[in-house]
Amino acid sequence: MWPWPGIVPGSSLTRVREGAVLSSESPPAWRYAAIRDRLTSERLGSYLAAAGGDLDLAFALYEWNMEASAGALTTTGIVEVVVRNAIDEHLRERTKTAGVAWLDQVPLDAQGRRDITKARERATRHGREAEVHGKVFAELSFGFWRYLVASRYLTSLWVPALHRAFPGGPRDLRTRRVDVEARLQQLMFLRNRAAHHEPIHRRDLRRDHDWAVQLVGWIDDDCAAWLAAKSPLPDLVARRPPLPASPNLTGASPA
Repeated sequence: MWPWPGIVPGSSLTRVREGAVLSSESPPAWRYAAIRDRLTSERLGSYLAAAGGDLDLAFALYEWNMEASAGALTTTGIVEVVVRNAIDEHLRERTKTAGVAWLDQVPLDAQGRRDITKARERATRHGREAEVHGKVFAELSFGFWRYLVASRYLTSLWVPALHRAFPGGPRDLRTRRVDVEARLQQLMFLRNRAAHHEPIHRRDLRRDHDWAVQLVGWIDDDCAAWLAAKSPLPDLVARRPPLPASPNLTGASPA
């Protein structure tokens, strides 16, 4: 490992004497123009557009986007765990008298059944280990839980069971379902973009934070207070690099 993070051995830009100490004022040991070519102009397109073509500012925004993506994963990760556990609790309650796991009993479409089959394969290492319910439902994707509250399951799952997972939501059960699904859909979209290193710098991340806290609050007030305290999104929004007043948005990618 090189003694100074970010220093490229043999770089023509920066030469560091043995024993030298880098200060916060030291110029970077890399060239953004060279990095741009490695990242490709397509990937940097939305950042350059937002920065009005300023390469240094575009990279500042790109680096901020990396931090924001990590923050988005933290926030949506908390939401996913709280939501899936709440849904699991009420599906187990709904089916416990039948003596059969809800994974085998709930009326899902073909895609839902495939999702459960794949989750069971991963959780049991393709049958080499005993099936444990908690391990199986932990293998189900964020998208699986979002689709359980979709309109297709209004009468089969939402009305008889799943509305109880969000007792603090709107009183009207149809409105509650629509609002829960809308928040889950947006937060899943945010999580997917962040996980795949896509631009999220044009999103209203403050709204995403507020929706995450509200959704979790419909399940449990203490969980919502914890999420509000631990979500890094508000701080990240405050630290977003200042951009030109009227950036050229040509070619910018929506997020």
